[in-house]
Amino acid sequence: QVQLVESGGGLVQAGESLRLSCAFSGSIFSGNIMGWYRQAPGKQRELVATRTSGGSTNYADSVRGRFTISKDNAKNTVYLQMNSLKPEDTAVYYCRYINTRATQDYWGKGTLVTVSS
Repeated sequence: QVQLVESGGGLVQAGESLRLSCAFSGSIFSGNIMGWYRQAPGKQRELVATRTSGGSTNYADSVRGRFTISKDNAKNTVYLQMNSLKPEDTAVYYCRYINTRATQDYWGKGTLVTVSS
């Protein structure tokens, strides 16, 4: 079992920044991919950013250059630094863990980010 707990969401104005945290615990496999996804009202869940255990990162085109995913192994936490936020970034943001053997796939419960114009 793997537990993921997101935090850091809130209400901000356009142009401001926010940092999300995902604290993870449990049976974490050394080869893994951790990521942030989001789901806006009435829309499908979409990938925001991922980071492999080797340090490779990937971003959605809509956030590249504004968002940064990082990981603190000592704190067992993955972060999503979000800068220059836009109203279209409003969504529930979810943390996800997958091991590279594809035998584990866990999601957090999400944290709401609201960006006002």
